[in-house]
Amino acid sequence: MNIASLTESKPNPNIPTLAPGDTVKVSVRVVEGDKERLQVFQGVVIKIRRSVDGGSFTVRRVSRGIGVERTFLFQSPMVDKVEVVQHGKVRRAKLYYLRQRSGKMARLKERRVDKLEPVEPVEPEEPQEEPEEPQEEPEEPQEEPKAEAKEEPEES
Repeated sequence: MNIASLTESKPNPNIPTLAPGDTVKVSVRVVEGDKERLQVFQGVVIKIRRSVDGGSFTVRRVSRGIGVERTFLFQSPMVDKVEVVQHGKVRRAKLYYLRQRSGKMARLKERRVDKLEPVEPVEPEEPQEEPEEPQEEPEEPQEEPKAEAKEEPEES
């Protein structure tokens, strides 16, 4: 029996492709009594866990000098949207070392990414066949051969 057949995960379409080191804004639905509002949590993605049940990602931020980590499920309906603010340049999958860093030491370099945006395939246009007309090339004036001065043998 396969566990994947028992749990069908429906990924949230409002979550883009994420990578560790990305700075994200996560809008979460918060229910207080009979009211519902959106709460934004902005921080760095330090961990992504992908599994059969959909997986999760952990976002870390420092609030008033205290590090706060929050884990969100990829398939959670409580996550309204996720916006990637910047892509960080990292060489690890789990960024637990950021927990010991503070201030400027905890910053990540920015990675310029254009390929993560969804690109629609471009269909090549069919070339339109035009009737080929013979192009007349301008005739170049031919130079006349210069008459070489012949030396006459000297008579002595």
